[in-house]
Amino acid sequence: MSSRSTALDAPLPDDVVVGGQYLWTRYRRYPVFSARWLAGRTLLFGSVLLAFALLTLLGGLASPASVRGAVTASAYTFVGFVMMTTAGPALATIVRHLRLPLPRERMLVVAGLCIGILVSYVVDSWASAHINAFMLSEMGHGVVDPEAMRQQAALPGMRGLAVTIKVLAALLIYGLLGGGAAVRAYFGEQRRIAESRHRSELATAYLQKRETELRLGALQAQVEPHFLFNTLASVRALVRQEPARAEAMLDALVDYLRATIPRLRDGEAALHATLGQQLDLCARYLELMRLRTADRLRYTVDVEPSLRMRPYPPLLLITLVENAIKHGIEPRPGAGRVAIRAWQEGAQLCVAVADDGAGLQPGLGGGMGLANVREQLATRYGDRASLRLHSPSTGGTQAEIRSPLEEAA
Repeated sequence: MSSRSTALDAPLPDDVVVGGQYLWTRYRRYPVFSARWLAGRTLLFGSVLLAFALLTLLGGLASPASVRGAVTASAYTFVGFVMMTTAGPALATIVRHLRLPLPRERMLVVAGLCIGILVSYVVDSWASAHINAFMLSEMGHGVVDPEAMRQQAALPGMRGLAVTIKVLAALLIYGLLGGGAAVRAYFGEQRRIAESRHRSELATAYLQKRETELRLGALQAQVEPHFLFNTLASVRALVRQEPARAEAMLDALVDYLRATIPRLRDGEAALHATLGQQLDLCARYLELMRLRTADRLRYTVDVEPSLRMRPYPPLLLITLVENAIKHGIEPRPGAGRVAIRAWQEGAQLCVAVADDGAGLQPGLGGGMGLANVREQLATRYGDRASLRLHSPSTGGTQAEIRSPLEEAA
C-alpha cells in the first residue's frame, strides 16, 4: 500500500480513529502527521504551555525580579517547550506531505522525529541558559549552581553516572513530548487503515454478490411462470381430449413440481444447482411433452456421471429444451427427437440441446428465454461463457452452452 492511498486532508474512517471524540482531541480524526493533525496538536499543546508560561510569569512577578526579566523568562520557557513538542512532528508532517512511497516515508518520518528531538534539545538548552542567566542577574542565584555541579563532577564515578542519567532523562522527556507517542500512533494508524480497507472491500464484494443474486432471481422469476403456464395449458388441452393421458401428465407434472418448488422457496439455494439436478428437471419436462404429443416425442440424456455433481446455473437448460420443443418439434409434423448431451472440454463444461425439428428460423435467437440465458451467463461468468445456436448438417437446431468447469461443492 502506498501512502498516496491515504488522503491527508480528509478525516479518517470512524473505525480507524482512536480517541478523537472530544473537542480537544478532534485533531486525531485526521491522519497522523497531516497538516490538520499538526495544527490541532500544536493548538492543544500550545494552550497548555501558554497556561504554564503565564503561571511562570505570575511567579516571576511575585519575586524580586523585574517585570522585563519575568516576561523574558516566561517567553523563553514557552518557546523552549513549544519547540520541544512540535519540532519533530513538524518535520514528520513535512515528510508525509511529500507523498513518498510508504516504506521510504516511514523511514524518513522516524528520521524527522529524531532530528526534531535533537533540535528540541538544542533549543531547550539555549532557553535554559537564558533563563539561568536571568535568575543569576535578577535574583542573585540560578537554577543550576555551576560550582556545585563542578564539585559533584569531581567525585569518583559521579561524572559518568550524571551523564547517563542526563541522557536517559533527555531521551524520555524529548522522546515522549517530541513525538514518540505520535510515531507509535502513526504506525498503528497504517495498520488500522489497511484493516478498514480490507473490511470495506469485503463489504463491497458481499453487496455485489447479493445484487447479482437478486438479479439472477429476477431472471428466474421470468422463466418459471413461462414454463409452468405452457405446461398447464397442455394439461388443460389433454383433459378435454384424452383424460387418461391428462392424468398421467398431471402425475408427471406433480413429480416435476415436487422437485422444483422446494428449491424456489429456499432463498439463496435457489440460485445454485448441479448439472445433474438440471438434467433431471429437463427429463421430467420432456416426459410431460412426450405424454402431451402421444409418444410422438423421443428424447435422450447423455452425460458423464462425474459431471453430474458439478455446479451449474439453474433454469438454463430447461429454457433451451422448451425452445427445442416449441420452435423445433411442434412446427414439424411427425415424430421428433430431442437429445441432451454434456461433456468436458479442457476447463469448460459443454452442454448441448439438439432437435431434429424445423431448424433455425429468422428471429429465433432473439426471444426472451434465450435473452435471459445470455444475461444470466454474462452475469455469472462474464465473457468466459457463451451460448451458440447453429443448424447441424443432419437438420434441426443445436443450442450449445459453454461455461467454466467449477469444482463440485
